[in-house]
Amino acid sequence: MTATVTAPASAAERSTQSWAYALILAATGVALGVSGVPAPLYGIYQKQWHFSPLTTTVVFAVYAVAALAAVLVSGRISDVVGRKPVLLAAVVTMIAGLVVFLFADNVAMLLVARALHGFAVGSTVVAGAAALLDLRPRHGARTGQLSGVAFNVGMATAILGSALLAQYVPYPLRTPYVTVTVLVLLIGIGVVAMEETHTTRAAGPIRVSKPSVPQEIRSDFWFSALGVMASWSVLGVLLSLYPSLAAQQTGVHNLVFGGAVVAATATTGALVQLVASGVPARRAAIIGDTGMAIALVLTIPALDTHNWVAVLVAGVLLGGTFGLGFGGSLRHLSNVVPPQKRGETMSAYYLLAYTAMALPTVLAGWAASTWGMSRIFPWFVVVVAAACLVAAGIGVRDERATR
Repeated sequence: MTATVTAPASAAERSTQSWAYALILAATGVALGVSGVPAPLYGIYQKQWHFSPLTTTVVFAVYAVAALAAVLVSGRISDVVGRKPVLLAAVVTMIAGLVVFLFADNVAMLLVARALHGFAVGSTVVAGAAALLDLRPRHGARTGQLSGVAFNVGMATAILGSALLAQYVPYPLRTPYVTVTVLVLLIGIGVVAMEETHTTRAAGPIRVSKPSVPQEIRSDFWFSALGVMASWSVLGVLLSLYPSLAAQQTGVHNLVFGGAVVAATATTGALVQLVASGVPARRAAIIGDTGMAIALVLTIPALDTHNWVAVLVAGVLLGGTFGLGFGGSLRHLSNVVPPQKRGETMSAYYLLAYTAMALPTVLAGWAASTWGMSRIFPWFVVVVAAACLVAAGIGVRDERATR
């Protein structure tokens, strides 16, 4: 997620707090980690509380809806009141969600916790991105790249750590949340000590950003939007249902395996985004979208082998193409969107992204509850792979037209 705010002078030049930039990057990574902590635990909840895959995906979708709401309002709020108050409120909300998870004994409490985390993570990502650009306004591309890496590293570390704690430490539905709460508290202490990065307040009321797309970049927008919709629909199923499916198909029911599959996917995505910055954005997105379609199709025979190594390798391949496709799509849109239309265009972009994360995930959960995940997963793969190829086709057409 990217928010763009320009400052007349770098806050880093006005402040002796050179650590603030690293702190905010860490805060965004921890926030995405908070969103990923429950992923390896859904199978335990499902067995202990006897609910269906549909319930799991609804719990996940609540997070996406709340995060979307935060994306639409938190940027404007941070412009008016400052980045620091928004980040502090997000930290408090994150801790509140972790406390609810800690004492959860029914699905309703899971829904509340995920809603709190969705709003907190969305606010952290948007206000954090703006604060990073306040600190280094002339390094937007590098900041966006580092933010993407922080997202993936935070999620990978949290998911694998949560799986390890749940598998080998007492109280599997408590210990992961206590551990990550300590990390969030440390981030909160750093934010309290941090100076405000946004010294020039915006005037006017706080309102929801109106999604809109400028006519002159419609084709570029749909190329980027289809890429992010396809990749985020994969992400939704990957975080909610795929660990259980991987365990079912391979017969490896150790929680660390399911966590490792998702963590390997996220880590590969981070590494690819880090090293692919030299590839032109549209070309990276085209290659990533095409590769993601191929990688998705390859997950089907990988699961059918019932071999954990094949499943893990398929996850790594999917993560690499995901990082290339998502990172390239976002970079391309950031390059072409007019500065004065950036807020409303990015609102439209993330509206589609979060819808694509929530809606296909819930549909997949409903179908899995009716027919079984192993039967509907190939159909999900076919639909999403087709969307990836459509996005790649639009990119190739526009590239030829540009030439």
